[in-house]
Amino acid sequence: MRNRTRFSRSQRLTIISGILSLVMIIVILQLWLLTATMNAYLGGDETVLLPAALASLVGLGLNGGLLWYLNRLER
Repeated sequence: MRNRTRFSRSQRLTIISGILSLVMIIVILQLWLLTATMNAYLGGDETVLLPAALASLVGLGLNGGLLWYLNRLER
């Protein structure tokens, strides 16, 4: 079995606050990406669709990883 470090309540609160801050930044970046992509697409530039979709998937993966870490932290 692994010897896992138990965090105190204040340490967990600090970690959760940091994770929430990162999630908010990633979501804001994804909203900006959506706006910029829609603006370019409606302007006739279709070359931005695939890179924007890939970047959005990376953001989704980061948020999913942070959620996974948060779930493991609570156990």
